[in-house]
Amino acid sequence: MALNRRDALKLGGVAAAGAVLSGCAASSGGGKSMAATRAGMRMAPIPKAKGPRVVVVGGGWSGLSIAKYVKKFAPKADVVLIERRASFMSCPVSNLWLVGLVDLEFLTHDYLQAARNNDYTFLNAMVHDVDRDSKLVFTNEGAVKYDILVLAPGIDYDYSRWTKGDVAFENRLKTEYPAGFIPGSEHLTLKNKVQDFEGGNFVLTVPGGNYRCLPAPYERACLIAWYMKKEQIPGKVILLDENPDITIKKDGFHSAFDKLYKDYIEYLPGTNIETIDLDKKRIVTELGEEIDFADAALYPRVRGGKILEVAGVAKDSVFNKAEADIDPFTYQTKVDPDIYCAGDVRPMGFSKSGNTANSEGHIVAKMIANRLNGKEAKWESPLTVCYSAVSGDPVRAISVNAQYKYDPKKKAFGFYKAATNEKWDGKTGVMNGRGLFEWAKGMYRDMFM
Repeated sequence: MALNRRDALKLGGVAAAGAVLSGCAASSGGGKSMAATRAGMRMAPIPKAKGPRVVVVGGGWSGLSIAKYVKKFAPKADVVLIERRASFMSCPVSNLWLVGLVDLEFLTHDYLQAARNNDYTFLNAMVHDVDRDSKLVFTNEGAVKYDILVLAPGIDYDYSRWTKGDVAFENRLKTEYPAGFIPGSEHLTLKNKVQDFEGGNFVLTVPGGNYRCLPAPYERACLIAWYMKKEQIPGKVILLDENPDITIKKDGFHSAFDKLYKDYIEYLPGTNIETIDLDKKRIVTELGEEIDFADAALYPRVRGGKILEVAGVAKDSVFNKAEADIDPFTYQTKVDPDIYCAGDVRPMGFSKSGNTANSEGHIVAKMIANRLNGKEAKWESPLTVCYSAVSGDPVRAISVNAQYKYDPKKKAFGFYKAATNEKWDGKTGVMNGRGLFEWAKGMYRDMFM
């Protein structure tokens, strides 16, 4: 059952989605480009600022929350949200859409509505440069002047461990076997893969490191297995995990794997991929094991959106450009206190999840507003609330609720007051499933209403 024409048309506004600025032009000077001196520089067609202008680059869960709450906490601020996508599509809950348990309307939302409701300006544009000296953001619609800049571009993919710099190979991986963790076109491809699947091995991968939404690959494995079981498809999900075990909600997922999908999921922890032969459809692990597949969605390691390097606010080491170089207690970049970075590009070990980004967005917005209002900005812990579906009809889910605390001895943040509900069977699982939908509705209301 392929994606129908109606859904394909609705997805048109997000089909080109990706991390903001993926593939953007390189800066001529690490955030201090000569772009500002270009003759006849064109300004973006937005109203003149009537107060201190806060520009937010990136319209994901973090950027939307920051734009809304800066305006709420500092009403005199002029807030501009810049996003390349014309409409919003949620990555959280999208696994349910892949197997037909929610429709596309549940995932897609209107940026213009959010801007109207919350009294800020939405600029549908792609950023290609940042000039820190002149405080200008350059987009395909013209330049935007800022007083404070927030970069919340989300993730980009890092295929280097698999491709060793082979650009053609990387392009084939992205095109033929997209990961499906940057919302938009790759979700469309993945949905068609799942619904057109006729049998054999369907390979999914779990990257190492702090990747986007720790439980999502395991949830996806469960739901694709549920779909195979429901449709009586003669196949199984092969889940290749770089990590030594399931990274979060371990008991709940293991229980679902064993009791619901024993014949449909083969879980291989501690598995690192050595080579991928796309023509033979064969993966070889570091231990020499050969895994043939009929289809796949290959999720590589993640890094921060490349705008960090364009703006000159990425970590110096080539190995750390996945994250922003910020003060973890203020979110301000170390090279420029007028630039903040939030969401999935932050270096702290917080979950790269929607709820965390939304919760953190409130905190960063309050810090910026307090600064504008002449008040002290204090660090607060973001909150991670996450539901993961393990089956459908009815949807049954498991959950986690956690905060974070800084350990001065380890010089790192860790979970604090974490609680999980990993019972998916009986009334508890169904209640968690209902909670998943109510949680999502509440998040959408918070960002868009």
